[in-house]
Amino acid sequence: MKIGLYFGTFNPIHVGHLIIANHMAEHADLDQVWMVVTPHNPLKKKDTLLDDYHRLQMVHLATDSFDKLKPSDIEFKLSQPNYTVNTLVHLQERYPNHEFSLIMGEDNLKTLHKWKNYEVILENYDIYVYPRISSEVENLELKNHPKIHLIDAPIVEISSTFIRNNIKEGKNIQPLLPEKVWEYIDHNNFYKK
Repeated sequence: MKIGLYFGTFNPIHVGHLIIANHMAEHADLDQVWMVVTPHNPLKKKDTLLDDYHRLQMVHLATDSFDKLKPSDIEFKLSQPNYTVNTLVHLQERYPNHEFSLIMGEDNLKTLHKWKNYEVILENYDIYVYPRISSEVENLELKNHPKIHLIDAPIVEISSTFIRNNIKEGKNIQPLLPEKVWEYIDHNNFYKK
């Protein structure tokens, strides 16, 4: 089974994430897309990041009606700080019959050469890249690498930061969130402070 790994803090998950993940599941050479919820990143301010469990629960709620999208808490179980290359090795050991690949935006592809053991990732894993308005792939050598697959996905410029800020300001951002995610956020009064 070919699995695309879509990493994110998903703080919160929004329709943009679902549009990209579903597009990859339907149009790239993938059987499923796993939405890998990233634990607290030491470089991000903790006060803006919901507890890992709540973010995972929102991903469950958001992907519930999508057969090819699956939430994953695999990184919760790995020592921190964690690196993508370690997650990939762990997944390959745990699921030897699956073929894993990465899903990322063009903005992340630009900095891939700074990732720990990025050469190992490029050598062993396909990378499916979706376009971003704010970014253009300048590193042509990487863009033309046989493991890099540029996917003509919809360009979605919705950010979780924008959603959090608007909730804090009392604005209605309901159309940007899956209904069950909006209800979960509203019920728990998340992001209002």
